[in-house]
Parts: sequence; structure tokens; C-alpha cells
Amino acid sequence: MRLQFILSEIWTGVRRNLSMTVSVMLVTMVSMLFIGFGLLAQRQVETMKDYWYDRVQVSIFLCTAKSNQPNCAAGPVTAAQKQQISTQLESMKPLVKGVFTETQTQAYTRFKQQFKDSPVLDDIKPDDLPESFRVQLSDPTKFAVVTSSFTGAPGVGEVQDQQRILDPLFTWLNKFTVGTLVMAALMVMCSVLLIATTIRQTAFSRRRETGIMRLVGASAFVIQLPFILETLLATLLGAGLGFGALWAAIRFGITENVAKSIPITFITTHDVLSITPWLVGGGAVLAMGTAWITLRRYVRV
Repeated sequence: MRLQFILSEIWTGVRRNLSMTVSVMLVTMVSMLFIGFGLLAQRQVETMKDYWYDRVQVSIFLCTAKSNQPNCAAGPVTAAQKQQISTQLESMKPLVKGVFTETQTQAYTRFKQQFKDSPVLDDIKPDDLPESFRVQLSDPTKFAVVTSSFTGAPGVGEVQDQQRILDPLFTWLNKFTVGTLVMAALMVMCSVLLIATTIRQTAFSRRRETGIMRLVGASAFVIQLPFILETLLATLLGAGLGFGALWAAIRFGITENVAKSIPITFITTHDVLSITPWLVGGGAVLAMGTAWITLRRYVRV
């Protein structure tokens, strides 16, 4: 009988304050979307770092007859200089994981593939492109060891590290993640305030029933429970909508489209499912805690 009474009270509260209940659902949904996107963005950044940093190379470009770098004033690289560079790279193992030598012909072939639609392609000849050593590191974070060792070395025109190109991208992605989480925090704050306002309004509209329950000896827990469960129901429905939208965005936006056209590892719906229990559980605890504190402070039972 008590369960039936509590359920009837929940239904009455939802029916009387339908607009506020829907508002809680929508704010919760947006909050979960922002939090979910923030966490998934951070996970994507880490996934991309693992993918790209594992492929980071230090490129040692050698002098050619047409090089205009100051270190190439003596002319093109000699066979002895190339052998010296190769020997030095060999001595830097295990930091140097692998070395690939790219000839001018190979560099020209790769250039044609990358810039096949460029109007300057006809003006570039194989002799215009430098030979290079492509060095893969076992620990990409120690690229400076290789860079400092070969910058200014005889026959070396330029040393280029790919991580310097990638770091600004990851810095921007990290800032985007932080911004998303800040927006999520603001939306959570809005959710808390809206939940508190909803409970106060609901309690005021049912003050007569609450007074009768108090007179007949109902405990504070029995009186407060319908309010808490109403809030929990609206929060869980909002969280479900939020994660349904998040799952659909990853499934149809990334897995079905972006991931098929860009050959790197992306987050999947499995990542969405892995964070869902934590965020839904956290949202439920936050909603019940907010409801309980509001009832104790503003609703005298």
C-alpha cells in the first residue's frame, strides 16, 4: 500500500509540474552531452597521440647542389658525409628504432603523389628535392636528442621533427576539451539550480498533502521520497536521451563516415558505453543529493 501511495505521489508530482520535469530532463540531457563529448574528446586526443607519435619521424634533409641553407654553402652532400650520418644514427640505437633512406627520385615520386593537382608540379625536377634520412624513434618525446646531434652537421641542410607539427594540433584539441568540460560544468550547475527550484515549486503546490501526511504520523523519509524519486526519474530520462544522442553521433557521424575516409583510429560506440555507467550514476547521485539537501533546507517535514 505504501509503495502504491508513493507511486501515486510521483505521478501526481510529474503531472502537476510537467513543464519543470521536462526542463530538468532537457538540461540533464544537454549536460550529459557536454560531459560525454568532453570525455570522449580527451580519449580521442590520447588515441591520436598514440597513433601519430608512434609514427613520428625525424627527417634529416641532406644538402643538394641547389640548396640555399647556410650549412650547404660547401656544396652537395658527399658520400663520406652520408656514411658518417648513417654510422652516427646506427650508434644511437635503441633510441633510433629504424632508419629509412629516401633518394631524390623517391622524394620526387612522393611529391607528385601529394601535389598531383598543383600547378607548380611541372616546375619541380628530381634534382630540386633533397635526399633524406627518415628516422623513427623508440621514444618520440626524445626527438631533441637526434635534432641537436645533426643540426649543422656537414652535409645536413635541415633537420625537421614531425612532432613539432603535431604538438600545436594536440594543444588546440586539449583546449577544445577543456572548453567542453567547462561548458559541461556550467550546465551541471544549471541542472542543480533547476532541480532545486523544481522541488521547491512541487513542495509548495503539495503543501496541503504534506501537512496531512505529517499530521497522521508519516516519517520525513516517506514524505521526502516521492520528491527525490521524481527528480531521479527526470534525471535518468534526461541522461538516457543525452547518451542516446551521443551514441548516435559517434555511430553515424564518426564510425560510418569520418573513420572510413581517414585511416587513423577513432573512438567508437564502445567508448560511449564505457563512460555511460559512470556519468549516469554520477548524475543520479547528484540529483538525489540536490533533492535531499533542498528538502531539508526548504521543506519542513
